[in-house]
Amino acid sequence: MAAEMREILYGRNAVREALRAGRRRFYKLVLAEGMRESGIVAEIVDLAHRRQVPLRRVERRHLDEISPNHQGVAAEVSPYPYVEWKAILTAIEGSQEMPLLLLLDCLQDPQNLGSLLRTAEIVGVQGVVLPKRRAVGVTPAVVNASAGAVEHLRVARVTNLVRAMEELKKRDVWVVGLENVPQARPYHHVDLNLPLALVVGSEGQGMRRLVRERCDLLIKLPMRGRINSLNAAVAGSIALYEAWRQRGFDRPPAEGGPEGKAI
Repeated sequence: MAAEMREILYGRNAVREALRAGRRRFYKLVLAEGMRESGIVAEIVDLAHRRQVPLRRVERRHLDEISPNHQGVAAEVSPYPYVEWKAILTAIEGSQEMPLLLLLDCLQDPQNLGSLLRTAEIVGVQGVVLPKRRAVGVTPAVVNASAGAVEHLRVARVTNLVRAMEELKKRDVWVVGLENVPQARPYHHVDLNLPLALVVGSEGQGMRRLVRERCDLLIKLPMRGRINSLNAAVAGSIALYEAWRQRGFDRPPAEGGPEGKAI
């Protein structure tokens, strides 16, 4: 039997949220020698102790070899626990919450993906869908960029994003693409207070043609500067917040709703 694959998470928030979520197997927690165990570090050590995770202290230079962003903390863990696409469909069908999903068409940059997933978790997105090909997956760099938020999200990888869009349409979910094209409507002029799947395209290229054509409608962000494009993570985050604003920021989640958390 082949040994289980492992990866190294790094950064205080990434490691803490992975421990809090409890979805990965932890093989080892690593701390830099001489680091004070206070604040978030003390919380990490306590969470690891409760899960009986072995703790090892090493010279900081060993952590520097993993990433310059380790903040004195790393962990050896099992790979990211993607969910099945059907699990997301089942979750939104069984929830009292109005669906809010995020579909990403071939994002390539781990920083962009992580930043957008951080926003998605904060606004209560119930599921994220990534293509299996030509797109970055949930790597340790993505977990770090999301400040660990992705550990609490349902993320599925699909072979055919267009087919997933069609399945959502059959369930009366509106598929809305974010794209700066002439036929797109200003995002603040569109009713997003409805069962919604927001589609964000890749950096530079935007959405693929078939993905764009399958959207029910397209929205765009107004611009007045000399640059005619926005970072994908920034644009997607603004659109997600607008959808949440229209639903009511201070409205509590429905009882039994997923609140953007993993099941």
